[in-house]
Amino acid sequence: MKVRDPQGQTWRVTRRWVPWRRRLKGSLDALPDLPGGTSLGDDPVSLVIGLVLLVLLLPFLLLVLVAGLELLLLLLVLPFAILGRVLLGRHWTVEVRRGFRPFWEQETGDWQASGVRIHEVADAIRRGDPPAQTLGRG
Repeated sequence: MKVRDPQGQTWRVTRRWVPWRRRLKGSLDALPDLPGGTSLGDDPVSLVIGLVLLVLLLPFLLLVLVAGLELLLLLLVLPFAILGRVLLGRHWTVEVRRGFRPFWEQETGDWQASGVRIHEVADAIRRGDPPAQTLGRG
């Protein structure tokens, strides 16, 4: 649920579906924009320029690879996490993010109790009374 406080700051109050918070969410937005349709050519200078660009882009390519692996792991674990929550009665975690940065979290009860808690926290944020920060300090 997306809410705004009286100062206009956007907050997100949601359930966390897996036991961990994604670390690389939004990291693909940091990739540089490359001009499309540009070729380097066949001369030695173009080869050097191409190698320099490859070295500069290597960290971004590794970041994309790690983000892809994390997404794959998420897709593999998600069915088991949902089954564990539904069948074994595992509690849901309600989390609050200011913008996209984790700000607060609390373990709540079942699906219904977590839904009630989401609405309580969202209403408090709308009134200008956000929960105390427990995540992302320092």
